[in-house]
Amino acid sequence: MEQITDKKKIIFATTLALVRENGFHGTTMSMLIKNSGVAAGTIYHYFDSKDTLIMDLHAYIREIMANAILEGDDENKNFKDRFSAFWTHQWEFYTQHPDALYFIEQFVNSPYIHRCPQNGNDRCQNIITQFVKTGIDTGILKPMNYKLMGTMVHSSVITAAKVKLNNRLPLSDEELKQVVDMVWDGIVKD
Repeated sequence: MEQITDKKKIIFATTLALVRENGFHGTTMSMLIKNSGVAAGTIYHYFDSKDTLIMDLHAYIREIMANAILEGDDENKNFKDRFSAFWTHQWEFYTQHPDALYFIEQFVNSPYIHRCPQNGNDRCQNIITQFVKTGIDTGILKPMNYKLMGTMVHSSVITAAKVKLNNRLPLSDEELKQVVDMVWDGIVKD
């Protein structure tokens, strides 16, 4: 991953907060300049447009998330333990970075998603997809479309994170483990 300057981190953090509050269309470059404290020239040095900023921010978040998912991964562990760790690391990422969660949700439900390269450049998606595909190919997981399974598992992570972030239900460590087990039971081959 490229080294990100402090100014670029400020721009990204401010953009995340603004997008969460105002959405993509309601967030303007002038708002970013005002709220970030970064000079307009510096912002435009990094990003020639809001669209470029949004796309770069998406790639940056996905790369950070990929690193979080792989934290402590050990291919020698059994598949269920690895699944539990992958799921939990994604949940922790979203609950520790709620602005990133809401940004990603808006991104995938916007026209920006169609600008993403379809050639497998999203390392985060590749990790999840390959993991699920391996589980299906080795007969550990139910035989089904691996992309669909990955999407459904990821949806459970997002839903559980939103439950925690919105304080809808208290979620203890034991209950979180129960959610992971429930998702596992839904995809594991009998």
